[in-house]
This record gives sequence, C-alpha cells and structure tokens, in this order.
Amino acid sequence: MSPKEIVLDAVAAIFINFDPSAAEKLLAPDYIQHNPAVPTGAAPLLGLIPDLKESGFEVETHRVIAEGNMVVMHTTYTNAQAFGADTLVGFDVFRVENGKVAEHWDNLTPITTPNPSGHTQTDGPTDVTDLDKTAKNKALVTDFVETILKNGDVERITDFLSTETYIQHNSNIADGLDGLGAALSGMAEQGIQMVYTDVHFVVSEGNFVLTASEGFFGETPTAFYDLFRVADGKIVEHWDVISDIPTEMAHDNGKF
Repeated sequence: MSPKEIVLDAVAAIFINFDPSAAEKLLAPDYIQHNPAVPTGAAPLLGLIPDLKESGFEVETHRVIAEGNMVVMHTTYTNAQAFGADTLVGFDVFRVENGKVAEHWDNLTPITTPNPSGHTQTDGPTDVTDLDKTAKNKALVTDFVETILKNGDVERITDFLSTETYIQHNSNIADGLDGLGAALSGMAEQGIQMVYTDVHFVVSEGNFVLTASEGFFGETPTAFYDLFRVADGKIVEHWDVISDIPTEMAHDNGKF
C-alpha cells in the first residue's frame, strides 16, 4: 500500500470503524504524537477509541495530499469534545515508516461562520491536479512563506499571489489582495503582529501545498498551518488553521 492508503486505512480504523485491532496493525508501537492533549505512543491513541465511539465522533475528509512518506488530511471533526470542541476543523499530518503510521502532527480550531466573502474553512476545490508541477509549486509556496510571511517583504507579494483570483478561507479575511491588505492593516492598527519564525515542514502534491510553521500572534506562541492552491504559477487560494501552542503537553515531543 502507498503511504496515503496506509493513512486512510488507519484513520478509518480509528475514527470511522472504531476498530482497535485493525488500527493497531497500522500504527508503529513507538508512534510519535504531537497533538498536545494525547500522550505519545500507539497505546494511548488506541485507548481513546471506545470513548470516541461512545461520543458519536465523526470525521469528514475534505482533501488528502501526499509527498513521499508524508500525508496531509484536511478534515472536519464533529462530536469532538475529546479534542476540545463540539466541531473542529483541522489539518492532520502523518509520517509513514515501514508500512505503518509512525508520527502525527495536527492543528485544530473550532468551526466558524463563513468569512466576509462567504467561504467556509473547508469548501472549495478538492481534486489534486498538475502532478508534473509539484516541485515547482512547492518551491513557489516555500519562497512565499519565507519572503512574505517570515521576512515581511510585502512589496513582493504579487510575485507569488495572483492579482486576478485569490480566494480566501481564513474566517476573518475577504478574497483578493485588497482583503488581505485590509486584514493586515486592521491588525496593525490594533498593535497586533502576526510573525512567522520557523517553517517546520512543507508537503506538496500537484496544485496543493501545505506549510506547517511556528511563530507568534501578538505575544502568543502560535502554530500556523497553511494550505495553498497554485494555478499557472501563482497562489490562487488559501486555507489555514491557526492555534495557540500550549505550554503544557501530554508528552515531551513538542508541537512540531
């Protein structure tokens, strides 16, 4: 099986079929967990399955991309009190090794109402296309995050973002460069800075690229997961999940 197939089977075993025996066969015993609330190792995750089943936990998968042994899922979780809220939107990233899921990162946030342009946190295109452009699109997005979001060279923004179509799924920002500019100006007026300090990993397949970054929103240590869709050499769509990095976790692995 491919890494994508292994991850989808593991997610189905844990979150859809609630089958610990099937899940155990797909998880490495020394499974490394980065979700702040769940202890590391396969056993604690398997131990959650009965509680998830009893709560009526449901998962809806919107997008799946994979590069090498890394697999990204864009999902909505309902009846998800075990992870902090009734309904959560999230990105889950899995590393597969020797045919088993060996490591997991995620970023979760409560679901919100549609943004000023009427988009939700998860709607929009889902099909992976332009597989021949994977490396080129990955380089474009990586350069965008480093140049614009990390180094703040905003004068170069049109080198990366389409001036014709830029669809925004962030809950507070409208479409287009004007929408992005208005949001950034509004934060600046309130004395709030959004700073990216480290890009931990980038996963790309075709027209989709996910970046997982660390930084600050105001004074708060923050994890930024950004999913970009690229068309004709420009970024044309953006989804994200932004969440605080807690100071205390159920393990010593850190958020990243």
